[in-house]
Amino acid sequence: MYPFMRAALFVAAIAALSPAHAEDTYPAIIASAEEATLSAQMLGRIQTLNATLGATFAKGDVLVAFDCAEREAQLSATRADAMGARETHLAKLRLEGLGAAGELEVTTAAAAAAKAQAQVALIESQMSYCTIRAPFPGRVARLRAKAAETVNPGQALIEIVNPEVLKATINAPASALRSLQVGTRVGLRAPSGRRYAAEVSRINARIDGVSQTIEVEASVASAPGLVPGIVLEARFAPAQR
Repeated sequence: MYPFMRAALFVAAIAALSPAHAEDTYPAIIASAEEATLSAQMLGRIQTLNATLGATFAKGDVLVAFDCAEREAQLSATRADAMGARETHLAKLRLEGLGAAGELEVTTAAAAAAKAQAQVALIESQMSYCTIRAPFPGRVARLRAKAAETVNPGQALIEIVNPEVLKATINAPASALRSLQVGTRVGLRAPSGRRYAAEVSRINARIDGVSQTIEVEASVASAPGLVPGIVLEARFAPAQR
């Protein structure tokens, strides 16, 4: 979410708070604790896009597959070169044992075999870029590419979130730091009146100099009906004495 959009949501939420609760209730934006933008790691054409907006997927599922026919051919060629270089090295070793080859010839053949094998490893590593797998279970939040498109390295393709693991981001006044710590219980209230339990998991190390607020993250224990982006009212539990 862009910073100006988040700020606008906070302003709207603050305006919606009733005067009776404005002093100790703060706006909280729900976000996924696991979200990522998957990007291309190679120049290539998208062969298959196994994702649609809002679609669910499991960890390890292939979301994007590239056309890698050229790289597969390169891999076959480098493996053949590596096999030839290895056989040459073995032949030089046998000849050295018979006194028909010198140490320099054997060393050169060994270096050539090692170089060919390293080239195989390089192409195999590049082949892993041909598919993009889901790093965690979740849903597709945004598509930035289509099947059959040619994309560049680093180009964003898909935005994904895990709606089952949520957190609340709260902008609390700096004065609240006196009673806040990791583990502090947080009550969340939806516009419908439904309530959720949360717990402070992170507290920013810096106070915003303009608004004199501090960003606090709280993990949501159970959140049926919540989706990333919704704004709730948050209330911190009183400090234990």
